[in-house]
Amino acid sequence: PYVIVCNHQSSLDLMGMVEVIPERCVPVAKKELMYMGTVGLACWLSGMIFIDRHKREDAISVITQTARTMRRENVR
Repeated sequence: PYVIVCNHQSSLDLMGMVEVIPERCVPVAKKELMYMGTVGLACWLSGMIFIDRHKREDAISVITQTARTMRRENVR
C-alpha cells in the first residue's frame, strides 16, 4: 500500500491528477470541493473521499475508516 500526496493549486488540478494516478487509487479531497457544482458532482461520482478539514475529529475518523477498509480488503 502507498499514499500519494499532491499539493495542487486549484480544484481543477485535481481532475488532471485523477488521470495520472494509478486506477486503483482513490483521491482524498477537502469537503468544500463537493459543493462546487459540476466539479463537485464529478468528484463525488468518481468515488472521491471528502475530508472536512475544519472538524479534526471527523477528518481523523474518515481517514481511519479508509485505512481499515484498505487493510480488510487488501487494497493498495
